[in-house]
Amino acid sequence: MGSFLPLFFILRFFSKRPLLLEVPHFLASHGFVVLVPEVFHELNPIGTVLAYDDAGKDKGNADKWKKPLEHHDSDTQTLIDFVKSQQYCSGSVGAMGVCIGGHLAYRAALNPQIKAAFCLYATDIHSNTLPAQEGNNSFERMADIQGEIHFIWGKQDPHVPQEGRSKIYQQCVTTGINYQWQEVNAQHAFMRDEGERYDGALAIAMYQQAVALFNRTL
Repeated sequence: MGSFLPLFFILRFFSKRPLLLEVPHFLASHGFVVLVPEVFHELNPIGTVLAYDDAGKDKGNADKWKKPLEHHDSDTQTLIDFVKSQQYCSGSVGAMGVCIGGHLAYRAALNPQIKAAFCLYATDIHSNTLPAQEGNNSFERMADIQGEIHFIWGKQDPHVPQEGRSKIYQQCVTTGINYQWQEVNAQHAFMRDEGERYDGALAIAMYQQAVALFNRTL
């Protein structure tokens, strides 16, 4: 068994744009082994990067409606199996993500082998809109989470409005999972170092909190 702590960083559906790759680089600089999976590898050529424009947004949204959550679950297990087969990795695994990646980091935490998840402005949990088999949507399976999970939301995020956040928070209380909850004065995508929604001070604080979580739990 190795000494390096593995975790997944799951991107938005625009995929591996250079600015978002700064996050896994930062995490790796703190000694983590960071895997950055292709979220929609079944639907696009490997290495596809969508532009931040209407065409890219439409393609990304179309992809997320096509891929069932069960396929994301099998992706998570494949990643876990991979890191556990590497001699330099420890036996504990974490997940972190932004936007739909925040949802998929939460979804990964349904797997008991994920010991911690750091979920930034996770979309579509409250709405149950991603395709899944009956009884297998992410919101209703929250009680299956065994690790520690952190939720971070922007109060000005139109994609997860107050009623959506309240629904998720109440489910956390009802299920009794081990969670931490933060709502910050920020827009959706405040971590992205591009455009007017970026909040550099908050981004640094989130990096530090994620590193502290994974160092403590993995």
